Parts: sequence; C-alpha cells; structure tokens
Amino acid sequence: MHSIVVTNKPKDWDFQIPDVEVISAKAYLTDQKYSEMRNVRVYNLCQSYRYQGMGYYVSLLAEARGHRSFPNITTMQDLKSLSIVRIISDELDKIIQSNLARLRSSTFELNIYFGQSVTKLHKTLSRQLYNLFPAPLLHVTFLWNKDQNKWLIQSILPLPLNQVPLAHLPPLFEFSRQYFVRKRIRSKSHSKLIYDLAILTNADEKSPPSDKKALDKFLEAAEDVGLRARIISKNDYSRIPEFDALFIRETTAVNHHTYRFARRATAENLIVIDDPISIVKCANKVYMAERLKNANIATPKTMIVHKKNKDELIKVLGFPCVLKQPDGSFSTGVSKVTDAESLDKELNRLLNQSDLIIAQEFVPTEYDWRIGILNKKPLYACKYYMAKNHWQIAHWHGNERRDGEVETVPIDQVPEKILKNAIRAASLIGDGLYGVDLKYTTAQQTVVIEINDNPSIEYSYEDSLLKDDLYAQIMSCMFQRIKRKKDGIVN
Repeated sequence: MHSIVVTNKPKDWDFQIPDVEVISAKAYLTDQKYSEMRNVRVYNLCQSYRYQGMGYYVSLLAEARGHRSFPNITTMQDLKSLSIVRIISDELDKIIQSNLARLRSSTFELNIYFGQSVTKLHKTLSRQLYNLFPAPLLHVTFLWNKDQNKWLIQSILPLPLNQVPLAHLPPLFEFSRQYFVRKRIRSKSHSKLIYDLAILTNADEKSPPSDKKALDKFLEAAEDVGLRARIISKNDYSRIPEFDALFIRETTAVNHHTYRFARRATAENLIVIDDPISIVKCANKVYMAERLKNANIATPKTMIVHKKNKDELIKVLGFPCVLKQPDGSFSTGVSKVTDAESLDKELNRLLNQSDLIIAQEFVPTEYDWRIGILNKKPLYACKYYMAKNHWQIAHWHGNERRDGEVETVPIDQVPEKILKNAIRAASLIGDGLYGVDLKYTTAQQTVVIEINDNPSIEYSYEDSLLKDDLYAQIMSCMFQRIKRKKDGIVN
C-alpha cells in the first residue's frame, strides 16, 4: 500500500522516510494522478480540519477515492464533539488521575505523535487517547476541576505540524519512522494477499468463543482465500481503518469495547461479523422474546416480567420455571426456581438490575440443538448435552465452567423442523454468523430458545465433521463480502 503524507507546506515535514511520499494538500486535491491511484493510505497533517477547509477535503476526497485516510471524517467530527470528549474523559478517568496525580498546576497539555509521547510517564495515556481518536498528531488539554477534585479533559485537537515544538521534532521523526516501518513490513509480507482482516480476541477471556487452535485455523483459512488476517485486541481500536473487515472472536456485549469496535468498523465501511445491530438484538433476551413472538416462531411459554406483574408469574408458568437476566450469556444470568421462596428472592435480585426480565417454562431435554447459520444458510449442527447432574449445558462454579458433551451432526441428518426454525429465527437478526439454540420436546415440538451472535467455534467440537472447511467457508464469506463492497455491489 502506497503511503502519502499530505500537509499544507511539505517543507514543514523535513523527514526522509523510505516509501513515504510527501505532497501538498493542493496537489492531492487537484492533481489527477492522485485521484486515479489505488491502494493508498493518506496521512492528513494539514493545519486545520475545520468543516469544508482544505484538511477536511483531503480526508473527505480520500474516502471518496477509496483511499484510507488518517484521520478520517468520523474522527474529525469526534474531535469537535464536546459530549464525546466528556465520555472519553470518563472512560479513561482512572489512568488520567494516575498519570497526572503529581502535577501541581491547574492545566496540563499533552502532545501525542503517532500514538506516542515524548514522556515515558504518559506513554499508556497517550496510546489510549490515540486509540480513541486516531489522528497522526494530537494536542490534549487537561484542566483540574476543584469541585470534582480531579483532572478532566478540556479538549482534544489536531496538532498542526508547524506548531510542534522544536525540541519535539527529533522524537516526532523517530515515532513516525517506527510507525511507517511497521506499516511497510506488514504490507510487504504475504504480498499475494488481497484484503486485510482483523480478528478481535481477548487472550485473558476464560471462555472465549474460539480457542487458540481454532483461531490458528481461521488464520490459515484466511490466507488460503486471499485475506491477510491479524489478531488484534481491545488496545488496537485506532487500527480499525487499516483493515477491510472485522471478525469478532471475543464474547460481545453492548456496554463493552466489542460493541464499540463493531460500531467503529461499520462507520469505517468495513465488513463486520458480528455487526453492531446483531450484537444489540442478540444481547437482549427481552427483545428476542418479543421478536420471536411477533414472527410466530415457537418458544417455551414466555413471560416478560416487571415489578407490577411479577405476582402473576406462578399462575402463568407454574413451577419449575426459568428466570433470565436480559443480557446473560454462556448459561450465566439464568436460574431455575422451584418454589415461591426462591422465586421471590431471584425476582427481587434480577429486577433490581433490569426493569424487565424474562421468565420461561422449564423444558427439560437431554440436549439442546445448536445450528450454526451463516448468510441465512445452515453451516453446522451440534447437540449440546446437559452438563453432568445439571439442567443446563454449562454448569458454573464461581469462575469455573463445566460443559456437557458435544456431538456434531451432519446437516442432512438434522430434523427438518429444527433446520427450518433455526433459519427463520436467525433471519430475524440478519445475515451474519449466528448460533441458534433449539429444543426438540417429548411432544415432538420444536421450540427456539435463543439466537446467539458470536457463536462458539472451537477446535474438535463444532468443526469435528467439516474440519478445515468450516473455517474456510466463514473466511470465504468474509472475502466475498469485501470484494462485493469494493466492486460496488450492494447485494
């Protein structure tokens, strides 16, 4: 990928970095050759990003040309939003207070150059701010708030190149050199690969959706279909614009960085699995219950419970019944109650956390069906057996989880009702990758339990029949979606 640094005055960028072209904003906007170039990354170091100014148009036209702009229009608008700056100040409160605790002045100004600071003490803070506002040069102002007795961010602004202090020019050169060298190494490796895929994971997660062996299989499959795949973490938020697609392999939640990654990637026009809409819909069991009901898809007898109707629950469902917090996952936040005393205790606990919860009749079965759906088509099928001496497929003891057995079943051997209802249910959410949980009752009825975004795909479990082809199908889907988007094909 060709790298171009764009400034108002190229002479202000007095650094020689191999394979990096430095041009004026006027040249980038008016010279036809830059309009026709492909596979370009544009580093916008203009003096101002004001609306409809020269710097604004550099990033705007870069996106129109299919170039990757840094910063992009989304980041430019975020830098102007006081409400977003306040939210970021709250999110980074702990690290801000820790970094600035020894200061005795009432203001502090921090310059950030390609995600780095000239002061080692502020290295982590600089990186976190850069992750949230990915722009080459940033100037951050902090104010001491006497009423709150803490430091707050007053503003985050782009730093014009000509306002970098002379003493900071040598470290700026070194930081930029390190940055571009990393980019060049990444772009030259696997040159036969066409598109870039980020796989978001969390090495510290105790029950991730994919284990290390499965992730390695995804990386191999990605390369086989023409994707340059990279494992990224929550610390790589600023790198999202570098990629063509994002594949989330960390347990998702709405009030969580996985959702922010999905939102940001969608805003950057990446292909995203799991997309933010799917995360929101699948994360809430109240939404799911209402959606399945309105689509006339059979579920266990269900009641949306709140404080005013909780006394009707016994009459409607009887005992035993199952109570679910709206945003639980991996069998967490789900409890079975068998009498009025335990019901009252659990209702009070759950309704103190959420205004609405889900209650369902208890449907005992030896196993749950899990149907993996991709692109509204069945991908794999498993029987998840209940954990030993337990009524769920996963039995939690504190932070320890014990699972039941998993049996993978050929798609053509899955009961037709199971497949049909799984496809219908997943289609209510979208066309991404989902795991639909169903039960086949003793009365030979099929009921949908829930639809999961971010389904488990673990080595020797879900892939035990399809083997490498399971990973290949998912990566091929990502590749085709990227290609269609690049080719301007909507559907």
